[in-house]
Amino acid sequence: MDRTERFYKIEMLIRSRGSVRFDTLLAELEVSPATLKRDLTYLRERLGAPIDYDPFSRGYRFGAESWRGTKHELPGLWLSEHELHALLTLHQMLAGLDEGELLGRHLAPMFDRIHAMLGLDEKEARELPRRVKLISTARRRASTAHFETVCSAVLQGRRLQMDYRKRGGAGSEKAEAREISPQRLVHYRHAWYLDAWCHKSEGLRRFALDAMASTQLLERKAQRLALKTLEAELDRGYGIFAGGTEQWAELEFSPQAAAWVAQEEWHPKQETQRDAAGSLRLKLPFVDATELLMDLLRHAGQVKVLAPPSLRQAYADRLKQAVAAL
Repeated sequence: MDRTERFYKIEMLIRSRGSVRFDTLLAELEVSPATLKRDLTYLRERLGAPIDYDPFSRGYRFGAESWRGTKHELPGLWLSEHELHALLTLHQMLAGLDEGELLGRHLAPMFDRIHAMLGLDEKEARELPRRVKLISTARRRASTAHFETVCSAVLQGRRLQMDYRKRGGAGSEKAEAREISPQRLVHYRHAWYLDAWCHKSEGLRRFALDAMASTQLLERKAQRLALKTLEAELDRGYGIFAGGTEQWAELEFSPQAAAWVAQEEWHPKQETQRDAAGSLRLKLPFVDATELLMDLLRHAGQVKVLAPPSLRQAYADRLKQAVAAL
C-alpha cells in the first residue's frame, strides 16, 4: 500500500468510526509505528487535516465540527514529489512568458499549496523559482487584457470582435474591425497568435495578439472547424506563415553546421540525409520564404540552397544586400 492509499484509508477509518486507536491503525495499514507517525504528521501539517488525539478514547479523531460536518477533504488529485517539482518548474516556465503574471495570479493559491505539500518554508519558496532561469530575446508583448479575452473566446467557443492592425512595409496601418470565430491559440518564438475563421474575409486567418488594438467577447457562438481542417490549411508552411502554394526547399549544410542542424526540427515533415563527409541534406515544405530566409542567414557561409531556384535567388539577393549594407 503506497502513501496515498494510506492517507485515504486513515481518513476513511476515522470518519467511519469516529475515533481509532493507534494500534488499530497499525494493524489496518500494516506499517511500522514510525511510518504511521510520519503519515499523521503529514496529514496535519501539510494537508491541513484536523486530526486530534482524544485521551478519553485513547484514539485519533477529527475535531468535532470537522468530522461531523465533513468540512475537511483530501485533494482529489495526487502527485508524487518528483511530479510536484516538475509542476513548479513548469510554473516558472509559464512565468517567463509575457502572460505569466496574468496566469500566475490565478494559479498562485494552488502553488502555495504545493509549497506546503513539499514542506518548503517561505524563504525556500521564494528561492525555488530562481533555480530555473529562462532566457529569451526580442519578445513581442501583447496586452494581457487581450490575452485573457482571447483565451476565454477560444475555450468557451464564442465569437470575438476586434480592431486589428495589419502589418505592412509602410508601418502600422489603421486598425480594421473584424468579427472572428476563434479556433486555437498558437505560441511561436515568444509571441502569441490566434487561428480564427474571419467572417469578413470568409476564410481561415492567423492573427498576432500584439497587433490587436481592442478585443470584445461576443455572446454569439463561434463557428467551429475540425482540427484536421486547421492543420491542413495553416500548418503546411514553414514557421508562422500560412496559406499559399506549398513548395519544397532542398538545403545542404556543411559538416560544421550539420552537427547542430541534425539535432533540430525545422519542420515536422522534414527529411534529412547525412553523407560520408558529414554534410547534411535537409528537405522541408514552405509556403512563404520570409522566415525560412531568416533562418538560412543564421547559417550564412555554411549552407547551400539547392532548390527551388526562386528560393536560391532570394537567398543570394539577401546575402548581397547584407554585404552592401556593411
